[in-house]
Amino acid sequence: MEAAVASAAPPAAETAYRHVKDALLTGRLAAGSMVSEGDVAGELAMSRTPVREAFLRLAAEGWLRLFPKRGALVVPVAPGEAEAVVDARLLLESHAVDVVAAGPDEGRARLVAALRDLLDRQRAAVAAGDLAAYAEHDAAFHQAIVAAGGNALLTDFSVTLRERQRRMIALSVGAAGERAPGFVEGHEALLAAVEAGDAAAFRERLGEHLHGAHLRGVAR
Repeated sequence: MEAAVASAAPPAAETAYRHVKDALLTGRLAAGSMVSEGDVAGELAMSRTPVREAFLRLAAEGWLRLFPKRGALVVPVAPGEAEAVVDARLLLESHAVDVVAAGPDEGRARLVAALRDLLDRQRAAVAAGDLAAYAEHDAAFHQAIVAAGGNALLTDFSVTLRERQRRMIALSVGAAGERAPGFVEGHEALLAAVEAGDAAAFRERLGEHLHGAHLRGVAR
């Protein structure tokens, strides 16, 4: 039994990768800060070699910039990145709702049920003051919409966008948590449009939801 458990454990490099990436996406590692292999290795009680592998992987993904013998810089959110993410999300989610609205009622009903459950979770997280949980449910809400479109390539791409949005949500919602209830209201409007099968209304409301938040300096 112990051997089976041990074999199921992720390799050390994967553990280090997940640990550092989670810290990046949640804002625990601040943009522009430096992180060293030694610090991470100490936190995880492992050697530097798997941490180095994790750093190389994160650098290839654009999250870290490596400086030999100095550590790694947490790459800040680039100018214009928030707007680019919003534009991409608007395209992906609107396309998915076009597909859902044109499809069978059963598919739309399944999506509505999933979104309603996620909205309930968002409300509970906001009521509890748990902004980290809210951010997770927010990302899942939008991911469910894209997945309902049935295009695996676009769904995979949306995962990359979700990671970037998760980081920006951590940076923005955490600083303006009092605005989270307004975001939930925006999701309610999106759900209503999906339930009505009104793709045009969904596109309009999504644009307002995303761009409105950005114009107020919130990376959503």
